[in-house]
Amino acid sequence: MKIHPTAIVAPDARLEDGVEIGPYSVIGQDVTIGRNTVIGSHTVIDDYTQIGEGCRIFQFASIGAPPQDLKFGGEKTRVVIGNFNTIREFVTIHRPTTADIGLTVLGDHNLIMAYCHIAHNCILGSHIIMANAAMLAGHIPVEDWAIISGLTGIHQFTRIGAHCMIGGASAVLKDVPPYTIASGNHAKLFGLNLIGLKRRNFPENVINALKDAYRIVFRSDMILEEALEKAQNEVEDCPEVRHFIQFIKESKRSICR
Repeated sequence: MKIHPTAIVAPDARLEDGVEIGPYSVIGQDVTIGRNTVIGSHTVIDDYTQIGEGCRIFQFASIGAPPQDLKFGGEKTRVVIGNFNTIREFVTIHRPTTADIGLTVLGDHNLIMAYCHIAHNCILGSHIIMANAAMLAGHIPVEDWAIISGLTGIHQFTRIGAHCMIGGASAVLKDVPPYTIASGNHAKLFGLNLIGLKRRNFPENVINALKDAYRIVFRSDMILEEALEKAQNEVEDCPEVRHFIQFIKESKRSICR
């Protein structure tokens, strides 16, 4: 363990083997940092934050600060960050309110680039990329392998599906289905994320089934409910198609079209 003499670490913070804390960083009370995680200089890890192993958090990041929500009354809520994440300069990740599950979560193997913001009660999966200055408002779930390009803002309570890609400088007000590409202000769909699916070695039959489902749901003249039923009954059954259809069925804010 290496803690710079100018760093301030709360007495009850739990730092595991191999942790490094850079100059002038502040580690708050009831913080846990897993082994071999490196905290850069001038970084604040606020109270009630849990960070896994093998993470790299760069200088001037702020993690675990109280949420920017007027309903917050100082409750003891937690930020939970998994393993092997890279969090770049000036990233902010806020504590949740007690609404829904009362957590802000970041999974494993994520890359959060400089100046990104993850607001209260966001639940992020794993292998996600948020490019520079991408912003998540509160209560946003982001599924595994999503890519959110730079300067993109996402409205609170919007859902971001697995393996989707959102283009740069987009304003996302509605749910983005899994496996798709969305872009624009306001964001709309531009088809499936075929390059991403091929890079992640999706089988050809799965990609073809997703193409069929996408064509029925978004490029037919049927109303949405009828199109979803037709896709469910006629497209080759596989977990990815079921997820695509179910994600759309469960939308409360409606779907980017």
